[in-house]
This record gives sequence, structure tokens and C-alpha cells, in this order.
Amino acid sequence: MKKGCPYGTHRVIEPAGKLPQPATKIDNKMELYDNEILIDVQTLNIDSASFTQIKDQANGDIEKIKEIMLGIVAERGKHQNPVTGSGGMLIGTVEKIGSALEGKTDLKVGDKIATLVSLSLTPLRIDEIHEVRKDIDQVDITGKAILFESGIYAVIPSDIPENLALSVLDVAGAPAQTAKLVKPGDTVLVIGGAGKSGMLCLYEAKKRVGVTGKVICLGHNEKSLERVKKANLADVYIKADATDAVDVLNKVSEATNGQMADITINNVNIPNTEMSSILATKDDGLIYFFSMATSFTKAALGAEGVGRDTTMIVGNGYTKGHAEIALQIMRESMTLRKIYEELYA
Repeated sequence: MKKGCPYGTHRVIEPAGKLPQPATKIDNKMELYDNEILIDVQTLNIDSASFTQIKDQANGDIEKIKEIMLGIVAERGKHQNPVTGSGGMLIGTVEKIGSALEGKTDLKVGDKIATLVSLSLTPLRIDEIHEVRKDIDQVDITGKAILFESGIYAVIPSDIPENLALSVLDVAGAPAQTAKLVKPGDTVLVIGGAGKSGMLCLYEAKKRVGVTGKVICLGHNEKSLERVKKANLADVYIKADATDAVDVLNKVSEATNGQMADITINNVNIPNTEMSSILATKDDGLIYFFSMATSFTKAALGAEGVGRDTTMIVGNGYTKGHAEIALQIMRESMTLRKIYEELYA
């Protein structure tokens, strides 16, 4: 077997020598390097911002969605949306393990895993698309993928259905970061709180703030907000358009008696919600932008423009223990698990 770089630079075609994520084209031939893992892919879980853009481009037409996805992979060797820059993740079975990884990984051939690195850097070959579940951003395929030596993954647990595990693991970074950032007594605002990652964040925030804190769910849809209310995931529920910064400011101010949020977690999958997050957060507060639709230029310059000395964190989808934290929520809360089974599995 040929020797590979731990970070996958050996797969980069354009521009040569770059890392696979920022590269515009990578090698998706499935000849295995010594430090790679070959995966027989079953399902792709496309990043929410990416899939929303693809659905809009295709006007919701399934065959057009397939055509766009196949085109992306044919051009780039990976599923990296050229508009959003984001990818997603996959579930599949370990088919082969490179010789340099023997004895260095706990994986074995036949293990069912979810990759916890983005499809925007994962060498991928799609042979056929079988089903597009456009309401939950999942696509069943026949195909192969490569996991680099540095790539992280989770073995699918036996007590949680595969598609449910995939949906939860896709956004595992959000609740895990929430668990790490939130402390007792905080006022926490979750923008997009009625969505897939948002509900997990609400659950973790409610657990962490304790009786002296407050959790605010902001959503744009009455039906989804009602679902969150029934699950008792927050203390306050606000219906608002997250792109309308002034309206969000006024409603959050009313809900907090003018104090605003200590921590704001932005989970929405549409652009232009940066200023809502900034104005809803107190001057010395913290904003976690989990959304891949975020423009960090708009966020930085927007905060400067309104004179806010706010700490802003880029939405790193990985933090230590994130898979375990996300899956544990499905074990702890049968109410939330039922919602996720109905909506995302």
C-alpha cells in the first residue's frame, strides 16, 4: 500500500499540497493508502445549510437534487456544496483498514460507523442514489468513502436506530459545546431552537443553567414552537424571524427585562441572522455560531458596528465527547427521542 499523510494531503489534486477541506478537487479513487479506512456507504446526512440550498436550487425536485449532488461529487471528488462550502457526514460499514492502522484503531472490518468529519473533506464516490429524504436531509446511496487517519468516527450503538443515530451525530457538536459553555444562572438564547440541533441545545442548556437560569427558545414557526413547548425544553418561547435583528432585539429585551442573553447559540440554516444574535446578547456575553450559514465577516463587522464587545465562537462541530453527549440525550429523554424518531429517523 502507498503511504499517506495523516491529514489526507496525498488525496488533494487542486490546489496541490493543500488540505482536503479547502481543496477544490480531491482524488476519490478507492485504492486504499496505508493509513486510510475504506467505507461502504449506506446513507449521507447532508449539512442543513447545504441541503437547504440544494433543495432551493432544485425547486424541491428529487431528480434535480440527485443531479446536483452527483455533479458536486463528480467535480470535486467529495460532497462539498460550492455555495455554502459545507458537507455533512455519512453512515456506512468498514470494508477495509490500511496496513499502517493495524493495531492502532479499535475498528474492525464489518463495524457500522458514522463519520464525524465533514463530507467537505471526505473522498466520496457515489455509484447510485436510491432515495432522497428531503425533509430530514438524508440520502441513501450505493458508494464508497475514505476516512483519513486523523478522521474521527462513532460506532453506531445497538440501542439507538441507525437513522436516528445519524441525525443526532450530524449535529453532535452543538449540544456538546452548549454543555461546555453554559453554567448555572446563565440566561441562554437558542436561535433556531425548534430545529434538529436547536432542541438538543435547549435540553443541554436547561440541564446546565439550573433553577437560577433561564433558557429562551426562538423559532419562526408556531407549529415547531408548540412541539418544543410540549416537551418543556425551555422557559420562554419567542416567535420571530431571525433575520429581523430589531424585532429579535425587542422581544429578547422584553423576555429578559432588558438584561439580554449571557449566551446565544445560533443554529439556523439560513443567512443573515448574525445581527440578531449580536443584538440579543449582552455586551460582555458570548455567541456560539453553530450554523454553517453564518458569515463571520458579517458577524465581526456587525458587532464592531454596534459597539458590542461580544465573544464570538466559530461553530466547531467537534469537541471532546460530543458523540457520547448527543447520544446520551436520546437515552435520557424519551420525550425528545420520540420527537427525533418522528421527525428525523
